[in-house]
Amino acid sequence: MEKESFVKRYGLLIGTGLAVGAAAVLLTYLGNPDNMGFCIACFLRDIAGALNLQRAGFDAEVGTGIVQYIRPEIIGLVLGSTAIAFARKEFRPKGGSSPMLRFVVAVFVMIGALVFLGCPLRMVIRIGGGDGNALVGLAGFVIGILIGIQFLTRGFSLRRAHPQSMAEGLAFPVLMLGLLGLLLAAPDFIFFSAKGPGSQAAPVLAALLVALIIGVLAQRSRLCMVGGIRDAVLFRDFRLISAFAAIILAVLIGNLALQKFTPGFEGQPIAHTEWLWNLLGMVLVGWGSVLLGGCPLRQLILAGEGNTDSAVTVTGFIVGAAISHNFGLASSGAGIGTGPVAAAVAVGFVVLAVISVTNMQKLEG
Repeated sequence: MEKESFVKRYGLLIGTGLAVGAAAVLLTYLGNPDNMGFCIACFLRDIAGALNLQRAGFDAEVGTGIVQYIRPEIIGLVLGSTAIAFARKEFRPKGGSSPMLRFVVAVFVMIGALVFLGCPLRMVIRIGGGDGNALVGLAGFVIGILIGIQFLTRGFSLRRAHPQSMAEGLAFPVLMLGLLGLLLAAPDFIFFSAKGPGSQAAPVLAALLVALIIGVLAQRSRLCMVGGIRDAVLFRDFRLISAFAAIILAVLIGNLALQKFTPGFEGQPIAHTEWLWNLLGMVLVGWGSVLLGGCPLRQLILAGEGNTDSAVTVTGFIVGAAISHNFGLASSGAGIGTGPVAAAVAVGFVVLAVISVTNMQKLEG
């Protein structure tokens, strides 16, 4: 009975974590940048570039920047979530829970992620690849979540969402279909990098199919990087964090098998060694994600289920990516950006603090 109980309680989450880790290794093997089989922040940044919202590393000779590509992984995650939500009658459009505040928080979460160079999902993938800088990011991520939890326990809430129309709920998945059409048609007004991380990509069909499967699994398991640590601290519930560990294990095994495991701090792919900014960037991500109710991956999956607040949040991520690169806030392998990074991170902390304090509701009893 105990074994059956464990399988029932942890099986789907651990299986999803192993699948995500294996998929990340596979996508890297097929052409995605090293230690970037999946990265919600990086891939949304690439989409922002493809739509000409940012031109990081623009080269006049080739007419493109270095991070411009419509990533099919993002499309697949959303559409996979939408498909399984419809199949299980869980597609329930809702929204209206402080959408503008969510948008603002999302912008700063993305700024923090690009200071670190990755979302929480890429953070654990980098750990599985041996990147010691990601352990520093993990420390910051945990600190940020613990800060957010202090406000949750004191009544923080962005208020209740309300039912929305089916058209409202379907708008974001339909936009993803539109992006897929643009990816396949590749019109002149869409930009695709000729060099740099944006030019490194797994074949479109393979990336799309892998992401569709992960989208289904993530929707069923409620996978969330933030939720794992939050639930462990608040409720001593370790189910979500078990998926977190499973991703690292699968990536570690995959990298060892492919002889791609390179432990250390120096020379890690698309990473920098400025520990303070790796730490602070992920503090911003962790705190902001608690306020949003989920990590960037979870927001994509919720948007696929018809949650319009999450759709607004993802839009905020895209705008945050454009701001980061257009104002020199995003890091590179050489270090942090050349723009006012310290000021942007400081403003982010102030904004999150104001939103946290002003949205604490009175607790009953």
